[in-house]
Amino acid sequence: MRGYGMRSIGSPAWLENPAPVCGPLDAIIRPTVIAICSSDTHILHGGFGDHKDLILGHEAIGVVTEVGSLVTRFRPGDSVVVPCSTPNWLAPAIQSTFSNAHDEGLMASFKFIGSKDGVFAERFHVNQADANLALLPAGVTPEQALMTVDMMSTGYHGVELAEIGFGDTVVVIGIGPVGLMALSGAAIRGAGRIIAVGTRKPCIEVAKKYGATDIISYKEGDIADQVIAMTKGGADKVIIAGGNQETFTQAVKMTREMGTIANINFFDHSETLGFPAMLWGVGMANKDIRGGFCPGGARRIEKLLALIQAGRVDPSLIISHKFRGFNTLPEAVELMDSKTPDLIKPIVYCDDLD
Repeated sequence: MRGYGMRSIGSPAWLENPAPVCGPLDAIIRPTVIAICSSDTHILHGGFGDHKDLILGHEAIGVVTEVGSLVTRFRPGDSVVVPCSTPNWLAPAIQSTFSNAHDEGLMASFKFIGSKDGVFAERFHVNQADANLALLPAGVTPEQALMTVDMMSTGYHGVELAEIGFGDTVVVIGIGPVGLMALSGAAIRGAGRIIAVGTRKPCIEVAKKYGATDIISYKEGDIADQVIAMTKGGADKVIIAGGNQETFTQAVKMTREMGTIANINFFDHSETLGFPAMLWGVGMANKDIRGGFCPGGARRIEKLLALIQAGRVDPSLIISHKFRGFNTLPEAVELMDSKTPDLIKPIVYCDDLD
Protein backbone atom coordinates (compact mmCIF):
# COMPACT_ATOMS: atom_id res chain seq x y z
CA MET A 1 0.00 0.00 0.00
CA ARG A 2 1.38 3.37 -1.01
CA GLY A 3 1.33 6.31 1.37
CA TYR A 4 3.17 9.52 2.23
CA GLY A 5 4.95 9.93 5.51
CA MET A 6 8.34 9.77 7.15
CA ARG A 7 11.23 7.37 6.57
CA SER A 8 12.72 8.71 9.80
CA ILE A 9 12.81 12.02 11.68
CA GLY A 10 13.14 14.86 9.18
CA SER A 11 12.96 12.54 6.16
CA PRO A 12 9.60 12.71 4.34
CA ALA A 13 9.05 10.03 1.72
CA TRP A 14 6.60 7.96 -0.25
CA LEU A 15 6.33 4.59 1.47
CA GLU A 16 5.19 1.12 0.49
CA ASN A 17 3.76 -0.31 3.73
CA PRO A 18 1.64 -3.39 4.39
CA ALA A 19 -2.03 -2.94 3.56
CA PRO A 20 -4.28 -2.46 6.63
CA VAL A 21 -6.16 -5.49 7.92
CA CYS A 22 -9.83 -5.20 8.83
CA GLY A 23 -10.82 -6.73 12.17
CA PRO A 24 -14.42 -7.77 12.96
CA LEU A 25 -15.28 -4.37 14.48
CA ASP A 26 -13.27 -2.27 12.05
CA ALA A 27 -13.42 -0.63 8.62
CA ILE A 28 -11.03 0.12 5.78
CA ILE A 29 -11.39 3.53 4.16
CA ARG A 30 -10.25 5.03 0.85
CA PRO A 31 -9.65 8.76 1.34
CA THR A 32 -11.46 11.21 -0.92
CA VAL A 33 -10.41 14.51 0.70
CA ILE A 34 -7.64 14.89 3.27
CA ALA A 35 -6.22 17.85 5.17
CA ILE A 36 -2.70 18.62 6.34
CA CYS A 37 -2.17 19.60 9.97
CA SER A 38 0.75 21.23 11.76
CA SER A 39 0.75 18.11 13.97
CA ASP A 40 1.76 16.11 10.89
CA THR A 41 4.84 18.27 10.39
CA HIS A 42 5.50 18.18 14.14
CA ILE A 43 5.61 14.38 13.98
CA LEU A 44 7.83 14.56 10.91
CA HIS A 45 10.37 16.60 12.85
CA GLY A 46 10.39 14.28 15.86
CA GLY A 47 7.86 16.01 18.10
CA PHE A 48 6.15 12.74 19.00
CA GLY A 49 9.05 10.32 19.10
CA ASP A 50 11.41 8.59 16.74
CA HIS A 51 9.03 7.02 14.20
CA LYS A 52 10.30 5.13 11.16
CA ASP A 53 8.46 4.22 7.94
CA LEU A 54 5.27 5.81 9.28
CA ILE A 55 2.47 7.05 6.99
CA LEU A 56 1.24 10.37 8.34
CA GLY A 57 -2.14 12.10 8.39
CA HIS A 58 -5.20 12.16 10.65
CA GLU A 59 -7.83 14.29 8.87
CA ALA A 60 -9.93 12.60 6.21
CA ILE A 61 -13.26 12.15 4.50
CA GLY A 62 -13.48 8.84 2.67
CA VAL A 63 -15.41 5.94 1.23
CA VAL A 64 -15.77 2.64 3.03
CA THR A 65 -14.17 -0.21 1.06
CA GLU A 66 -14.45 -3.00 3.66
CA VAL A 67 -16.16 -3.57 7.00
CA GLY A 68 -15.71 -6.24 9.64
CA SER A 69 -18.25 -8.97 10.27
CA LEU A 70 -19.61 -7.26 13.42
CA VAL A 71 -20.04 -3.76 11.93
CA THR A 72 -23.73 -2.79 11.65
CA ARG A 73 -23.87 0.95 10.83
CA PHE A 74 -21.75 1.04 7.68
CA ARG A 75 -21.23 -0.83 4.44
CA PRO A 76 -18.89 -0.54 1.46
CA GLY A 77 -19.61 2.55 -0.62
CA ASP A 78 -20.68 4.78 2.29
CA SER A 79 -19.15 8.25 2.42
CA VAL A 80 -17.86 8.78 5.95
CA VAL A 81 -16.33 11.41 8.21
CA VAL A 82 -13.33 10.10 10.17
CA PRO A 83 -12.57 11.73 13.55
CA CYS A 84 -8.90 12.30 14.25
CA SER A 85 -9.37 10.60 17.61
CA THR A 86 -10.71 7.05 17.43
CA PRO A 87 -10.84 5.65 20.97
CA ASN A 88 -10.82 2.04 22.02
CA TRP A 89 -14.24 2.12 23.65
CA LEU A 90 -13.53 -1.10 25.51
CA ALA A 91 -10.64 0.41 27.48
CA PRO A 92 -11.44 0.65 31.22
CA ALA A 93 -10.04 4.20 31.49
CA ILE A 94 -12.85 5.55 29.28
CA GLN A 95 -15.39 4.62 31.95
CA SER A 96 -13.93 7.01 34.51
CA THR A 97 -12.60 10.07 32.68
CA PHE A 98 -13.98 13.35 31.40
CA SER A 99 -12.37 12.83 28.01
CA ASN A 100 -11.97 9.64 26.01
CA ALA A 101 -8.71 10.98 24.55
CA HIS A 102 -6.61 8.88 26.93
CA ASP A 103 -8.12 5.42 26.50
CA GLU A 104 -4.94 3.39 26.97
CA GLY A 105 -2.52 6.10 28.05
CA LEU A 106 -1.66 9.74 27.32
CA MET A 107 -3.43 10.74 24.08
CA ALA A 108 -3.62 7.08 23.13
CA SER A 109 -7.01 7.59 21.45
CA PHE A 110 -5.15 9.59 18.81
CA LYS A 111 -4.26 6.37 16.96
CA PHE A 112 -3.21 8.13 13.74
CA ILE A 113 -0.43 10.03 15.49
CA GLY A 114 1.98 7.12 15.54
CA SER A 115 0.54 3.88 16.87
CA LYS A 116 -0.44 2.97 13.30
CA ASP A 117 -0.28 4.34 9.76
CA GLY A 118 -2.34 7.45 9.10
CA VAL A 119 -4.73 8.63 6.41
CA PHE A 120 -2.19 9.79 3.79
CA ALA A 121 -2.54 6.36 2.22
CA GLU A 122 -4.39 4.59 -0.56
CA ARG A 123 -6.35 2.83 2.20
CA PHE A 124 -6.38 3.26 5.97
CA HIS A 125 -7.77 1.46 8.99
CA VAL A 126 -10.39 2.69 11.49
CA ASN A 127 -10.87 0.73 14.70
CA GLN A 128 -14.36 0.07 16.10
CA ALA A 129 -16.07 1.62 13.10
CA ASP A 130 -19.60 1.78 14.52
CA ALA A 131 -18.38 4.05 17.33
CA ASN A 132 -15.72 5.96 15.41
CA LEU A 133 -17.22 6.84 12.02
CA ALA A 134 -19.99 9.22 11.01
CA LEU A 135 -21.92 9.28 7.76
CA LEU A 136 -21.44 12.38 5.61
CA PRO A 137 -24.88 13.99 5.98
CA ALA A 138 -26.98 15.87 3.44
CA GLY A 139 -26.43 19.60 3.45
CA VAL A 140 -22.78 19.37 4.52
CA THR A 141 -20.01 19.56 1.94
CA PRO A 142 -16.98 17.25 2.19
CA GLU A 143 -14.83 20.33 2.79
CA GLN A 144 -16.99 21.45 5.73
CA ALA A 145 -17.09 17.95 7.18
CA LEU A 146 -13.32 17.61 6.88
CA MET A 147 -12.84 20.62 9.13
CA THR A 148 -14.85 18.98 11.94
CA VAL A 149 -12.57 15.98 12.42
CA ASP A 150 -9.77 17.89 14.17
CA MET A 151 -9.81 21.67 13.70
CA MET A 152 -13.40 22.21 14.83
CA SER A 153 -13.35 19.40 17.38
CA THR A 154 -10.13 20.67 18.96
CA GLY A 155 -11.09 24.35 18.83
CA TYR A 156 -14.48 23.67 20.37
CA HIS A 157 -12.85 21.57 23.09
CA GLY A 158 -11.06 24.75 24.12
CA VAL A 159 -14.46 26.40 24.44
CA GLU A 160 -15.71 23.44 26.49
CA LEU A 161 -12.68 23.54 28.79
CA ALA A 162 -13.09 27.30 29.29
CA GLU A 163 -16.81 26.92 30.05
CA ILE A 164 -17.61 30.09 28.15
CA GLY A 165 -20.92 31.69 29.10
CA PHE A 166 -23.18 34.54 28.03
CA GLY A 167 -21.37 37.87 27.86
CA ASP A 168 -17.93 36.55 28.83
CA THR A 169 -14.91 38.47 27.63
CA VAL A 170 -12.81 35.89 25.83
CA VAL A 171 -9.28 35.97 24.44
CA VAL A 172 -8.15 33.44 21.82
CA ILE A 173 -4.36 33.35 21.57
CA GLY A 174 -3.31 32.12 18.14
CA ILE A 175 -5.72 32.31 15.23
CA GLY A 176 -4.48 29.52 13.03
CA PRO A 177 -7.16 27.03 12.00
CA VAL A 178 -7.71 25.63 15.52
CA GLY A 179 -7.80 29.09 17.08
CA LEU A 180 -10.27 30.30 14.46
CA MET A 181 -12.54 27.38 15.26
CA ALA A 182 -12.25 28.16 18.98
CA LEU A 183 -13.20 31.71 18.23
CA SER A 184 -16.30 30.64 16.29
CA GLY A 185 -17.26 28.29 19.12
CA ALA A 186 -16.92 31.09 21.66
CA ALA A 187 -19.33 33.19 19.62
CA ILE A 188 -21.84 30.32 19.39
CA ARG A 189 -21.57 29.82 23.17
CA GLY A 190 -22.62 33.45 23.76
CA ALA A 191 -19.35 35.25 24.46
CA GLY A 192 -19.55 39.03 24.52
CA ARG A 193 -16.24 40.61 23.64
CA ILE A 194 -13.93 38.25 21.73
CA ILE A 195 -10.31 39.33 21.43
CA ALA A 196 -8.20 37.49 18.86
CA VAL A 197 -4.40 37.49 19.08
CA GLY A 198 -2.77 37.11 15.67
CA THR A 199 -0.98 38.86 12.84
CA ARG A 200 -1.67 37.00 9.59
CA LYS A 201 -4.04 38.95 7.37
CA PRO A 202 -6.03 35.97 6.01
CA CYS A 203 -6.57 34.68 9.56
CA ILE A 204 -7.63 38.11 10.79
CA GLU A 205 -10.20 38.37 8.00
CA VAL A 206 -11.72 35.00 8.92
CA ALA A 207 -11.58 35.82 12.64
CA LYS A 208 -13.76 38.86 12.06
CA LYS A 209 -16.26 36.76 10.10
CA TYR A 210 -16.45 34.32 13.01
CA GLY A 211 -17.16 37.06 15.55
CA ALA A 212 -13.89 38.60 16.75
CA THR A 213 -14.57 42.07 18.13
CA ASP A 214 -10.93 43.04 18.61
CA ILE A 215 -7.58 42.02 17.10
CA ILE A 216 -4.30 42.50 18.93
CA SER A 217 -0.73 41.75 17.83
CA TYR A 218 2.32 40.71 19.80
CA LYS A 219 4.22 43.09 17.53
CA GLU A 220 2.54 46.00 19.32
CA GLY A 221 3.67 45.07 22.82
CA ASP A 222 3.06 42.46 25.50
CA ILE A 223 -0.29 40.85 24.70
CA ALA A 224 -1.21 40.44 28.37
CA ASP A 225 -0.66 44.14 29.04
CA GLN A 226 -2.77 45.00 25.99
CA VAL A 227 -5.64 42.77 27.13
CA ILE A 228 -5.54 44.07 30.72
CA ALA A 229 -5.59 47.67 29.49
CA MET A 230 -8.44 47.24 27.01
CA THR A 231 -10.60 45.17 29.40
CA LYS A 232 -9.75 47.18 32.53
CA GLY A 233 -8.55 44.19 34.47
CA GLY A 234 -8.37 41.12 32.27
CA ALA A 235 -10.43 38.56 30.40
CA ASP A 236 -12.92 36.12 31.90
CA LYS A 237 -11.75 33.24 29.74
CA VAL A 238 -8.53 32.69 27.75
CA ILE A 239 -8.02 29.95 25.18
CA ILE A 240 -4.41 29.15 24.24
CA ALA A 241 -4.34 27.86 20.65
CA GLY A 242 -0.76 28.70 19.80
CA GLY A 243 2.48 29.99 21.20
CA ASN A 244 5.20 28.88 23.60
CA GLN A 245 6.05 28.87 27.29
CA GLU A 246 6.03 32.67 27.38
CA THR A 247 2.51 32.62 25.90
CA PHE A 248 1.37 30.37 28.74
CA THR A 249 2.62 32.89 31.30
CA GLN A 250 0.91 35.73 29.43
CA ALA A 251 -2.37 33.79 29.42
CA VAL A 252 -2.29 33.43 33.20
CA LYS A 253 -1.43 37.11 33.58
CA MET A 254 -4.28 38.37 31.35
CA THR A 255 -6.96 36.29 33.07
CA ARG A 256 -8.92 38.05 35.80
CA GLU A 257 -9.73 36.52 39.18
CA MET A 258 -12.28 33.67 38.99
CA GLY A 259 -11.37 33.22 35.32
CA THR A 260 -10.29 30.19 33.33
CA ILE A 261 -7.31 29.43 31.10
CA ALA A 262 -7.99 26.62 28.62
CA ASN A 263 -5.07 25.19 26.66
CA ILE A 264 -5.42 23.26 23.38
CA ASN A 265 -1.92 24.08 22.16
CA PHE A 266 0.86 21.53 21.73
CA PHE A 267 3.89 22.85 23.58
CA ASP A 268 7.30 21.53 22.67
CA HIS A 269 8.56 18.80 24.98
CA SER A 270 11.67 20.87 25.67
CA GLU A 271 9.69 23.77 27.17
CA THR A 272 9.05 24.39 30.86
CA LEU A 273 5.71 25.90 31.80
CA GLY A 274 5.63 28.20 34.79
CA PHE A 275 4.79 31.69 35.99
CA PRO A 276 5.43 34.06 38.91
CA ALA A 277 3.21 33.23 41.88
CA MET A 278 1.71 36.74 41.91
CA LEU A 279 0.10 36.11 38.50
CA TRP A 280 -1.93 33.39 40.20
CA GLY A 281 -2.65 35.57 43.21
CA VAL A 282 -0.07 33.55 45.18
CA GLY A 283 -2.45 30.63 44.66
CA MET A 284 -5.55 32.50 45.90
CA ALA A 285 -6.92 34.02 42.66
CA ASN A 286 -9.29 31.16 41.75
CA LYS A 287 -7.87 31.10 38.24
CA ASP A 288 -8.50 27.65 36.78
CA ILE A 289 -5.90 26.21 34.40
CA ARG A 290 -7.11 23.42 32.15
CA GLY A 291 -5.75 21.66 29.11
CA GLY A 292 -6.39 18.60 27.08
CA PHE A 293 -6.82 16.84 23.77
CA CYS A 294 -10.25 16.75 22.15
CA PRO A 295 -12.58 13.80 22.73
CA GLY A 296 -13.17 11.39 19.86
CA GLY A 297 -15.89 9.19 18.49
CA ALA A 298 -18.84 9.38 16.13
CA ARG A 299 -21.33 11.16 18.37
CA ARG A 300 -19.10 14.19 18.86
CA ILE A 301 -18.55 14.58 15.14
CA GLU A 302 -22.28 14.14 14.45
CA LYS A 303 -23.03 17.02 16.81
CA LEU A 304 -20.49 19.25 15.07
CA LEU A 305 -21.98 18.32 11.70
CA ALA A 306 -25.41 19.29 13.07
CA LEU A 307 -24.11 22.81 13.76
CA ILE A 308 -23.10 23.08 10.11
CA GLN A 309 -26.45 21.71 8.90
CA ALA A 310 -28.26 24.31 11.01
CA GLY A 311 -26.19 27.13 9.51
CA ARG A 312 -24.50 28.04 12.81
CA VAL A 313 -21.00 27.92 11.36
CA ASP A 314 -19.15 27.30 8.10
CA PRO A 315 -15.77 25.81 9.02
CA SER A 316 -14.66 25.65 5.38
CA LEU A 317 -13.77 29.36 5.61
CA ILE A 318 -10.44 28.29 7.10
CA ILE A 319 -9.44 26.37 3.96
CA SER A 320 -6.91 28.52 2.12
CA HIS A 321 -5.25 26.09 -0.33
CA LYS A 322 -6.63 23.21 -2.40
CA PHE A 323 -4.56 20.58 -4.16
CA ARG A 324 -5.83 18.12 -6.76
CA GLY A 325 -4.55 14.56 -6.75
CA PHE A 326 -3.11 12.18 -4.16
CA ASN A 327 0.32 12.75 -5.70
CA THR A 328 0.30 16.41 -4.59
CA LEU A 329 0.68 15.39 -0.92
CA PRO A 330 4.41 16.26 -0.75
CA GLU A 331 3.67 19.77 -2.00
CA ALA A 332 0.82 20.22 0.49
CA VAL A 333 2.89 18.95 3.42
CA GLU A 334 5.77 21.23 2.48
CA LEU A 335 3.38 24.19 2.37
CA MET A 336 2.15 23.44 5.88
CA ASP A 337 5.72 23.01 7.08
CA SER A 338 6.85 26.34 5.63
CA LYS A 339 3.75 28.25 6.85
CA THR A 340 3.68 30.92 4.17
CA PRO A 341 1.93 34.20 5.07
CA ASP A 342 -1.18 33.33 3.04
CA LEU A 343 -1.63 29.90 4.64
CA ILE A 344 -4.47 28.87 6.92
CA LYS A 345 -5.36 25.27 6.04
CA PRO A 346 -4.48 23.14 2.99
CA ILE A 347 -6.53 20.19 1.72
CA VAL A 348 -5.92 17.54 -0.93
CA TYR A 349 -8.56 15.98 -3.16
CA CYS A 350 -7.68 12.35 -3.83
CA ASP A 351 -9.37 12.25 -7.24
CA ASP A 352 -6.80 9.86 -8.63
CA LEU A 353 -7.50 7.04 -6.14
CA ASP A 354 -10.05 4.30 -6.86
